[in-house]
Amino acid sequence: MWTIMAGAASPTEGLTGIVGFAARAIDTLGEWGVGGFTLAETVVPPIPSEVILPLAGYLAKQGSLNLFLVFATSTLGAYLGALLLYWLGARLGLERSVRWLSKLPLVDREDFEHAAGWFRRHGKSSIFFGRLLPGVRSLISLPAGAAAMPLATFTLFTLAGSGLWNGALVGLGYLLGTQYQLIEQYSRFLNYAVYAALAVALVLLIIRRTRRAKAKRTETERAGSNS
Repeated sequence: MWTIMAGAASPTEGLTGIVGFAARAIDTLGEWGVGGFTLAETVVPPIPSEVILPLAGYLAKQGSLNLFLVFATSTLGAYLGALLLYWLGARLGLERSVRWLSKLPLVDREDFEHAAGWFRRHGKSSIFFGRLLPGVRSLISLPAGAAAMPLATFTLFTLAGSGLWNGALVGLGYLLGTQYQLIEQYSRFLNYAVYAALAVALVLLIIRRTRRAKAKRTETERAGSNS
C-alpha cells in the first residue's frame, strides 16, 4: 500500500525522454510555466504544444495544476507570442521580418512563405483556422501584422483559435489523467514521434538550404558568364 501511495505522490514518475522532461518542468514551474512554454512555442517551436498541453491537462487531473489557470495561461502565452510576431510584421514589414527570423534554428524561409500564402488566400479567417494547423499556427501572425490587419480583429480571432486548440489538447490530457498506464504508453510513443519530427525537420531544413545555396551559385555563375 505504501508503494502505491508513494507512486501516486509523483504524477511525473514513469514519464521518460522529452515528455518526462517537459512534464517535470511543467510540474515545477506551474501554470505560468505552461504559458511560458506556449509563448515560446508560438515564436520559436522548442517543444510543440501537442506535447506540452496534454501533459498540463494530465497534471491538472492529478491535482498538481489548476485546470482553469492552465487553459488561461496557455491561451495568454499563445496570444502574446502571436502579438510579438504581429508587431514584428507591422514594424519591419514581411520581407525584412522573414529574412531575420529565417536565421533561427529549425525555421526556413519556405515556412514563412507558406504562412503568408495562407493569409493571402483566406484573409482574416486564416488567423482563426491557422491556429489549428501545425506549421501555420506559429507564423500566420507575421503576414497579418505586415498587412496592417486591425489589432482588435487579430486579437479576437487569435484568442478564439488558440483557445479552441489549447482547450482541446488540455482537455485530452485531463480525460486521460485517470489512466496512468495509458499516459505512460502515450509518453513513450510521443517521445518517438517528437524525435522523428525533429529529425525530419532538420533533414528538410538542410535539404532546403542546400538547394537554395546551389541555386544561388548557379545564378551567380550564369550572371558571370553573361557579363
